[in-house]
Amino acid sequence: MGVWRKWIFPTVRIVVIAVIAVALTKLAFFPDRSEPEAEALVPTGSVSEPQIPVERGVIANDVLLTGTVDADASVPVKAAATGPVDEVFVKVGQRVDAGQKLFDIKVEDEIDPAALAEPAAPPAGGEPQPAAPPQPTFHYEKVLAPIAGVLSSLDVIPGQPVSTGEVAGQVAPPSFSVTATLSPEQQYRLTSAPTEAVVTIAGGPAPFTCTGLKIATPLAGSGQPSTDGGAPAETGATTVRCAVPGDVQVFPGLSAQVKISAGSAEDVLTVPTTAVEGGAETGVVWRVGDDGEPVEQPVKLGLSDGSKVEVIEGVAEGDVVLQFVPGAEAGEGETCVATSDGAMMCGMPVK
Repeated sequence: MGVWRKWIFPTVRIVVIAVIAVALTKLAFFPDRSEPEAEALVPTGSVSEPQIPVERGVIANDVLLTGTVDADASVPVKAAATGPVDEVFVKVGQRVDAGQKLFDIKVEDEIDPAALAEPAAPPAGGEPQPAAPPQPTFHYEKVLAPIAGVLSSLDVIPGQPVSTGEVAGQVAPPSFSVTATLSPEQQYRLTSAPTEAVVTIAGGPAPFTCTGLKIATPLAGSGQPSTDGGAPAETGATTVRCAVPGDVQVFPGLSAQVKISAGSAEDVLTVPTTAVEGGAETGVVWRVGDDGEPVEQPVKLGLSDGSKVEVIEGVAEGDVVLQFVPGAEAGEGETCVATSDGAMMCGMPVK
């Protein structure tokens, strides 16, 4: 038994390992070749370009934005004259009405130069006497509240000299506005300049109409100067602002959804926005011809709801167009595949 353990079993183990090593080497470097050689792999799949017909439908151009409720900016109280403050009639934190007197300024009247030049009448038989300086006279200029609200600051005291136009305080209005940011693409959808919006506040009052809607875009070059001597930095994006009705209770900082309606159209030709290169006034679609090949077709565009766009001219009802613009980059959630002619087709994956 000792001979088996010492010599025979180790020898058998070495032989088995050597056979395995030789087999692996043959598989790795000397594979079997059958005649004829294995055919090269050829792809059998094909990529179909999604197509969609031009249909009639309804377009509601409603732009949805997320904004916030902000207190309206305070209005400065400016001195109406130059001189010392005479009397202050209100206190900080007090509610004031528009046109209410806040303080007045003691203003010295100008002296008539003719009164200085006229000499005093001489006594009988005496020499003419120089004219006596006239006594100064004063009047009082009122400084009034520019708007109704709460006097949030007043930085003057009696006897303090002030100058015309100097800011002496601030009046905070009791009103609020809703402000939201508008992207450049959304601006194309609001070229009709709507004047109101419907605002919904989560956990707040029922949806209400916000009036006096204004769209403001910073002027070019209105930003802060750059530190490297280049173009000035931009001060902000385009914003939409509208006034909250006075009978609606809101608080600063509340989140609000703003829906701006800029027109609607019924029974009009529509295609998906993904089928159009360009999205405002004019664009191009790829209409599928009788031979099945897509051809560029210029179109005139109308309203858009963000997913569909109205086509005014260029195609007819029933025409078939490519659902996605060839060569478009994939958006969020989309995938792109190469077509047989090297173009790219993008779209949402089918579930």
